[in-house]
Amino acid sequence: MTRAEPRTAGCLTAATAASVPVLRRFARGVAARWGLPAGIDDSLRLVVSELVGNAVRHSGGPDVALFLSVGHSTLAVEVKDNGRWRPHVGRPRHDDDLACGGRGLDIVAACALRCTVHTRPDGTRIVAELSLRD
Repeated sequence: MTRAEPRTAGCLTAATAASVPVLRRFARGVAARWGLPAGIDDSLRLVVSELVGNAVRHSGGPDVALFLSVGHSTLAVEVKDNGRWRPHVGRPRHDDDLACGGRGLDIVAACALRCTVHTRPDGTRIVAELSLRD
């Protein structure tokens, strides 16, 4: 029995609002080509939207990249930018029903098995691992 090669795909775009739906469609297309479980679609779209949207809004960098890779039972969704990590100041409280924004990474963490943020002077990389098990 041979071990299957890992599957990876990536896409680089300008960090503009238009890149959010472009990268969301890219991710859905890759997931469909790879034959990933249909049940992952909603989580994948949400995670890509939140992570790419955060990079566009907060990084200040010119580009954003999305990488997808399949492990044994997970799909890693990685978003990289070449801007600067800026922690959100004045983050809304979770019990404030009227507050808008500031919950993106919490939403991603709720969808993912793991979510890690790697900050460096030359950019930020966030990896969310989604379960491929039903």
